[in-house]
Amino acid sequence: MGQPLVSSCCRCYSLRSGSIATGVLGILLSIISIILIFTVRIDFKTILMDWLPQNVVKIIYALNLVMTILISLLMIMGVMKKNHFFMMPWVVLGLMLAIGLLISVIYNAVVYFIDGYVLGGTLWIVVGLLSVVIYVYLWIVVYSYFVTLKNENDRGRYSKQPYRR
Repeated sequence: MGQPLVSSCCRCYSLRSGSIATGVLGILLSIISIILIFTVRIDFKTILMDWLPQNVVKIIYALNLVMTILISLLMIMGVMKKNHFFMMPWVVLGLMLAIGLLISVIYNAVVYFIDGYVLGGTLWIVVGLLSVVIYVYLWIVVYSYFVTLKNENDRGRYSKQPYRR
C-alpha cells in the first residue's frame, strides 16, 4: 500500500493518538452542530436542491452528522483494536468530505462576493480555507495510521511460517 504520509501528529503525538483525537473531535463537532441546527434560527440552503423546505434540509444535515458520529466511532474502534478495516469508511468518507468542504467554501465565498458582501466573502475564504487545511491534515494523520496498520497486518499475515508436521 505504500508508506504513511506523516510519521506523527503535530510532530509531538503518535499517529494513534492523533487518530483518536480526530475521531473524538469529529464526534464533538457533530453533536454541537446537531444541537445548533435545531436551536438556532438559520436559513440552511443546499447548492443543488434549494427548493427543499427548511425542515427537510435540517433533517438531511442532522442525518449526515449522525452518520459522521457512527463512522467516527467505528474509526476509533479500529484504532483501539488495531483493525484497519474499521478505519476504512472514515478514510474514504473523509476524503470525499474534504473535497465537498472545499467546494462549499469556494461556492459560499463566490455567492457573498456576487451579492456585494466583500467582507463576508473574504471571511469565508480565509476561515474556510484554514478549515480545509486543518481537516486535510487530520485526514492525512488518520490515513497514515491506517496505512501503518495495514502494512503491519499484511506483514504479520505473510511473514509467519506455515505449520508443518
